Amino acid sequence: MSPFRITRTLPEDASRAALRADVVAGLADRPRSLPPRWFYDARGSELFDRITRLPEYYPTRAEAEILTDRAGEIARASGARTLVELGSGSSEKTHHLLDAMPDLALYVPVDVSESALRGAGRELSGRRPELDVHAVVADFTGRLELPEGPGPRLVAFLGGTIGNLEPAERERFLRSVRELLSPGDALLLGTDLVKDERVLVRAYDDAAGVTAEFNRNVLRVVNRELSADFRPELFDHVAVWDPAAEWIEMRLRSREAQTVKIPTVDLVVDLAEGEEVRTEVSAKFRPERVREELGAVGMEVTHWWTDREGRFALSLGVVR
Repeated sequence: MSPFRITRTLPEDASRAALRADVVAGLADRPRSLPPRWFYDARGSELFDRITRLPEYYPTRAEAEILTDRAGEIARASGARTLVELGSGSSEKTHHLLDAMPDLALYVPVDVSESALRGAGRELSGRRPELDVHAVVADFTGRLELPEGPGPRLVAFLGGTIGNLEPAERERFLRSVRELLSPGDALLLGTDLVKDERVLVRAYDDAAGVTAEFNRNVLRVVNRELSADFRPELFDHVAVWDPAAEWIEMRLRSREAQTVKIPTVDLVVDLAEGEEVRTEVSAKFRPERVREELGAVGMEVTHWWTDREGRFALSLGVVR
C-alpha cells in the first residue's frame, strides 16, 4: 500500500460560509452573479461528467489526448520529483502523467472535497504502491500551504479551470502559485484556445440540454443549503461569446418577473423578466496571452503542447 496522508486546511464550515458570502455579494449586486464553484455538488458533478462525454464538448477529450501523447515529454521537461495537482478531484486525468513519472517521490492532490481525495488515494495505492501521497483539503483560490517534498516541484492546474477566473483573479492566483515555487520548479497549465465562435457556443449549449440542467443546478444548491425558494424551471440557460473579453459567459435568464427569498442570509431578490444571473465565465486563450500572464509573475513558458486539432494547450511555465 502506498503511504497516504491527508491534511485539512479548510475549517469544517468553510464551504457553507463561503456560499453565504458569495450569494450575498453576487445576488445583492448588479449585474447579478453566482460563482461557478457552486455547480459541483454530487448532482452537479454527475452532470459535468456527462457534459465531458457530449459530442459538442471537446476540452476534456483534447486535454486527455495531449496527456496521453505527451506525458513522457512533460515528465522529462519538468524533471519533477514532487507533483502537486490543484483541483485534483478523482485525479483521473493525471494518471497518464503519473505513469510517465516512475521516479516521482511525492504526489500532492489538492481539492475542497475530502471524499474525492480519499477515493483518489485508494485508487493510487493500487496503481503506485511505492508512491508517497499527501492529500490536502484546501481551496486553491486561497492561500495554500503545501507539504515539503523533494524538488523540482511541478504544479499542475488542468482542465482549463484557469479560464473561470477573471484577469485580476488570474493574476492573484498565478502569483500565489509562484510563491510556492523555487527556481527550476514549474507550472503545467491547461488552457482552452480561442477558436470559431460557433464551436465555442455549442460546447456550452449542447443540443441535449445537459449543460442547461448543469447551469440550473446552482439554484438547487442555493435552495438546499440556504433555504432559498428559487424555481429553476423559471430560468433559461444562456451561453454567449464575448469577443472583447474572449470568453464564454453562461447565464440564467429569468422567464418572468419573480421574487426569490433566501432567509438564511436575510436576502430578497427581485428579478425582472429577462434579467440574467451570470454563473460562469470561461476565458479562451492565445499563446501570447499565456506567455504574457505567466511572464508577469516570473515564469517563462518553455514548452507548449496542443492536441492534434489545436483546440487546447498545455504549457510549462518554469520559474527562473
